[in-house]
Amino acid sequence: MIKNPFQLAEPLQHRGIVVAPLFPRRDPVAAYVTLDEALAGGLRVREVDESGSVPELVVENPLDSRVLLYDGEELVGAKQNRILNVSVLVEAKTTLRIPVSCVEQGRWSRRSAFFSAGGHVSHAWLRRRKAEAQAAQPLARGVAQGEVWDAVHEKATRMSVHSPTGASGDIYHAYERDLRALEGAFSALPGQCGAILGIGSDLCLDVVSRPDGFARLWPKLRAGYLLDALESLDGTPTGVREIESFIADVDHSLVSRQPSVGLGEDLRCRSDRVIGSGLVLGDETIQLSAFRSESGGRQAFGRIARPSSRR
Repeated sequence: MIKNPFQLAEPLQHRGIVVAPLFPRRDPVAAYVTLDEALAGGLRVREVDESGSVPELVVENPLDSRVLLYDGEELVGAKQNRILNVSVLVEAKTTLRIPVSCVEQGRWSRRSAFFSAGGHVSHAWLRRRKAEAQAAQPLARGVAQGEVWDAVHEKATRMSVHSPTGASGDIYHAYERDLRALEGAFSALPGQCGAILGIGSDLCLDVVSRPDGFARLWPKLRAGYLLDALESLDGTPTGVREIESFIADVDHSLVSRQPSVGLGEDLRCRSDRVIGSGLVLGDETIQLSAFRSESGGRQAFGRIARPSSRR
């Protein structure tokens, strides 16, 4: 069971898209900065070595601050674009390896020595599929790669986007004008620490402990939300009762924890209707993502993940 760290505010609705703001129930304790802030200050993300390894990267944090890397956040450059497999809280003055998935299947050639930050967190539909694939082994390298590649390919096909390298980011670039036209309806509110996306019966929750961190993450999360919404505009809006039911399902889901890649514990939650993951430090929920899922990740158990064709 998850101890609910947030409270629900009045949902915003535009063209059938519903976004419900979430606000913290307590003041944040742990201090950290986001990836974009850290990169500007000198943090570096690179391949593990000259040969590279698809499911793993190295983070070098020379800062005096801890850094939160958000599950699904995109890293652009080096040998191929990747996304974070899990949320990681990187201690100040440390170097560590982090698990990632490739979102650019058709490239394996160096474009830069270090990664830059992409302009989005992966859309909810992809992150849900990744979470389902990781349910049995959330920190195992490469376990979700097949699902991630399939999700990128299927999204591009449905949205009629051709990318020379199969890059997820090219889908966002192709629909940049459409995304810009929608984003003004969903501005972050002062003090907001999270949001719930509703597109019909599909729901997604994202929350962090610090409102200042959420304010910086929101444009990236919103881009992913709206990319999914473009496929279902002007449908019947998700009702408040359905949102409240989703929150209750998250609250009462089965929870497991294990040591995280960085600081704190990696949290996994699942039930018959929910799949989710997060990061806990002490008794504070640093980050939580959850998705409506009828499988609850059950198909991941006993499943053999598609191996990467690269190292």
